[in-house]
Amino acid sequence: MPRTLTYREALREGLDEELERDENVVLMGEEVAQYNGAYKVTEGLWKKWGDKRIVDTPISEAGFIGMGVGASMLGVRPVMELMFWSFHSVAFDQLVNNAACVRYMSGGLIHCPIVVRGPANGGTNVGATHSHTPEGLFASFPGLKVCAPATPADAKGLIKAAIRDNDPVYVMENTLLYGNKGEVPDPEDGDHVVPLGRADIKREGSDISLIAHGRSVLHALAAAETLKEEHGINAEVLDLRSIRPLDVDAILATVRKTNRAVLVDESKPFGGVSAMVATLIQDHAFDDLDAPVKRVCTIDAPAIYSPLIENDQLPSPKRVVEKVLEIA
Repeated sequence: MPRTLTYREALREGLDEELERDENVVLMGEEVAQYNGAYKVTEGLWKKWGDKRIVDTPISEAGFIGMGVGASMLGVRPVMELMFWSFHSVAFDQLVNNAACVRYMSGGLIHCPIVVRGPANGGTNVGATHSHTPEGLFASFPGLKVCAPATPADAKGLIKAAIRDNDPVYVMENTLLYGNKGEVPDPEDGDHVVPLGRADIKREGSDISLIAHGRSVLHALAAAETLKEEHGINAEVLDLRSIRPLDVDAILATVRKTNRAVLVDESKPFGGVSAMVATLIQDHAFDDLDAPVKRVCTIDAPAIYSPLIENDQLPSPKRVVEKVLEIA
């Protein structure tokens, strides 16, 4: 039977199960051990698994991500926690030049089964340098896999799939989701793994497709309820879950079903995940569209520190509803 867990608890359970399953899995990052993690995702794991499996690192992303990349080339399966994905820039060489390219550059002889996870979002009023959403950036590099779970069940299933994958997988979480609750399958009912590259319809609909990932899925679901109650519009919500590989078949199927699409994406509008999705729809489902594809993204400026203004800067159910009504 499913149980109700928070997003944080579901991630922890997935990590714990993979530590149990494979002795090569290790967790590393700033304060992940004795302190139980900056966001308490790793709470209790150090006491259970000890210093060799749960390792605190210095405050040096370049150093410990580089260590993880090297360890993964030698058979370890490291899970690295970034306190913020915004700190990726100081480890860009390790994350992109090394992790993404080693399998190709070695002719397939060397794998790099590293997972890098942590918060990648705005909305917590921590300023421009702590609020980046780089999933589209990393998805643009061949050799990398990227996912962004929206629910506790998907958080657990995707982290387990990421750890088992032989390529680098970057898991983009959202601090505003950590306390959210949802049903998660019981381990006694089987191994809950969500395959990378498979989207999920979170709400069936017939009039328009709302395509989103991460916390934007919740905005899309809330907008869908408003559209139904106030405007009689039955919206379908597709959760991408995996950014790369991207479930192109699921995207095209929902657009061909409803003939309209609004893409909801916390990234900035220039480039980004929703820009790629829009291009795919244009290339492969143009004749199925009854209206232009629209996007709801974060307003194109550095993350604003003021809580009230940042809330307006980010996607919201209200903004999604307004965009749908432009083409409904």
